[in-house]
Amino acid sequence: MPLPLAPIAGIALRYGVVAVATYAVTRRIERGHFDQRSEDAMDDINEGISVRREAEQFNGTVRYRRVVRLGKSGPGVEIDVTTLGRIRFRKI
Repeated sequence: MPLPLAPIAGIALRYGVVAVATYAVTRRIERGHFDQRSEDAMDDINEGISVRREAEQFNGTVRYRRVVRLGKSGPGVEIDVTTLGRIRFRKI
């Protein structure tokens, strides 16, 4: 009894296309640089949400920090999510 290759070939082709696309995207992405000033600015943000309005712009910050543990004394992971945002309006 012959093996049905048509369904297997379709799945293999799909995975191959995804692999090639992923490889192409990773080759085009530039490596980011580490800026200690921005790291220090994000470390100085208080936990929670804050929004501020000035003459021509809105500034906002969000910080969320939690520790997740497996069991009472098991290994843990600290989650620290920090975002900075600015929206600027100018008349031209």
